[in-house]
Amino acid sequence: MDCSRLLKRASLAGAFFMSAIWLSAANALCPAPENVPVVGVQRVVDGDTVRLSDGRSVRMIGLNAPELGKKGRSSEPFADAAKRRLQSLVDENGGRVGVLLGREPKDHYGRTLANLYGRQGNNLEAQLLAEGLGYQVAITPNVTLLDCQQAAERSARQAGLGVWRNSPVQPVGKINDSGFALISGKVTRVQRNGGGLWIELQDSLVLRIAPDLVAQFDVSRLERLQGKSIEARGWVVDRSRRGGLKAGQARWMLPLTHPAMLTVPD
Repeated sequence: MDCSRLLKRASLAGAFFMSAIWLSAANALCPAPENVPVVGVQRVVDGDTVRLSDGRSVRMIGLNAPELGKKGRSSEPFADAAKRRLQSLVDENGGRVGVLLGREPKDHYGRTLANLYGRQGNNLEAQLLAEGLGYQVAITPNVTLLDCQQAAERSARQAGLGVWRNSPVQPVGKINDSGFALISGKVTRVQRNGGGLWIELQDSLVLRIAPDLVAQFDVSRLERLQGKSIEARGWVVDRSRRGGLKAGQARWMLPLTHPAMLTVPD
């Protein structure tokens, strides 16, 4: 066997080994509390959503999987793999999962928000994150498993697994569509007004922290970000479609839902 094939095999083995180490500790990092209700799964909708046998549609807390193709659009990379893996995890647990409702139990689409667990008490969101089959997200107040889910994603990112095989982080100047994104850019201005706290990035995008969430952030630290490069994640909104874009304003806006959605790279 030639050297390049050996190196490739070693690299893949190393990535698997790193993920396996994290997964072996999943119960310790994200243990299921006692007496979590167990419910049958009717079907897996996508990589982060299931429909239960009682009719509830459950959006998994802390995980955003790549989008499946619809309305003529192709699936995002690893979207199908995420759905297949979630299906296999459900099957491994006899078609039943533990369902622990979030502090906020419904989203604005009417879906149930919950953490899902396997029969051994392993958190399914963390397992998918550790395999690089989704992105960790934090939306107040459903952040109970934030630390362990961040650790799961970090292990996949360091190993270059799944969505981290090629960096999904895009410069703010390259944004051309709304939807979930990981972005990077330099802070050009930070200001606070009645609409919350606003962090402008290179005249292309503005991060917004709503007034009711500002207290959760270290405002003095945010005010010192001017001139620094940052990374943020969340759902980008095209403000021009709402007809409310004023002269000089950035077209794109990304609402920050928790401090964990903003990082300053070393």
